[in-house]
Amino acid sequence: MAEISQAATAATGPLVRRPLAATIAVSAVTLAVTTFELAMADWPSGFVLLAAVPLLALAFFCCLVWSATLLLKIRSDGASFALPFLICAATLAILAYAPLHQIALQQNFRWHRQDRERIVAQVEAGELKPNVAYNKNLIALGDREPNVSAQGNDIVVDETDEGTYVLFLTSRGLKHYFTGFLRVPPGGDPKKFFEFEDRPPSQLVRYDKDWYFVAN
Repeated sequence: MAEISQAATAATGPLVRRPLAATIAVSAVTLAVTTFELAMADWPSGFVLLAAVPLLALAFFCCLVWSATLLLKIRSDGASFALPFLICAATLAILAYAPLHQIALQQNFRWHRQDRERIVAQVEAGELKPNVAYNKNLIALGDREPNVSAQGNDIVVDETDEGTYVLFLTSRGLKHYFTGFLRVPPGGDPKKFFEFEDRPPSQLVRYDKDWYFVAN
């Protein structure tokens, strides 16, 4: 294994290591921000994204152009100078074709489902009740529970005749914008959640029985 590592290092050569490292770093950050952009849409990080995303896009474009110029060195300095461009090309293909947002949401749903279902059961049993003075529909879970809801670990509940709706936020932005996983009571309609009284959800994706991803 050590011999393979040494051979790979020798193949890249000292001249290509710096552009290779820079390309890997820019590509990794680009993919990370693109994947978790929705989760970072909260206030005030949403404002940071307004500046960070264009700057990151510019940095990636410059990196792509720079790596393309390194292809001219292949004939004189070796094929290792194609590596930065190949990494940029692979990153661009992932950005274009891979459903990064959906992958991140699916992982979020799976990782936190057990804790969220337990919390829903506690709400339905009356063990957890709204505890925020300025909002009768808000339960602040705080540090006593795993971080299952964005920006403060607050959940939104709606008690209805048909049962309890519980919203676990994945993002919360300006003008009351939010996204999250909504658990509806058995046979419930996510469009009847009180947050959608004025207008229907802009996104409504079923994840499992009684579970939906929603956005207003």
